[in-house]
Amino acid sequence: MSARGARGRALVVDDSRAMRLIVGQILRDLGFDVAEAGHGQEALDRLRDARDTRLVLVDWNMPVMDGLEFVRAVRADRGLDPVRVVVVSTETEAAQVGRALAAGANEYVMKPFTRDVIAGKLELLGLS
Repeated sequence: MSARGARGRALVVDDSRAMRLIVGQILRDLGFDVAEAGHGQEALDRLRDARDTRLVLVDWNMPVMDGLEFVRAVRADRGLDPVRVVVVSTETEAAQVGRALAAGANEYVMKPFTRDVIAGKLELLGLS
């Protein structure tokens, strides 16, 4: 197993504390240093303060700024181009997945998910 943080910094964005803990633990087990945010605006502020963040896993449905708005804001900031964004959501309709990818998300994970699903997406993104 990788040393803690060996794969870089990741940010988990979800209004559910329980979901942040679950996703955060998976990422820690995969070797990431993990930060958390409860909504998109908080995440955007954290991301702009920590430009070394490599990966964001973001929920779709959140207060203040939802996941789709967050993805659009990240992709509008050229300085954040290297950040890989994975939407993790209960939204399972193909149209919703398409909207997230069209907005600039790199991957999409449907809830419920397993550790292996997250690991597989990170491998596809070259972050494994």
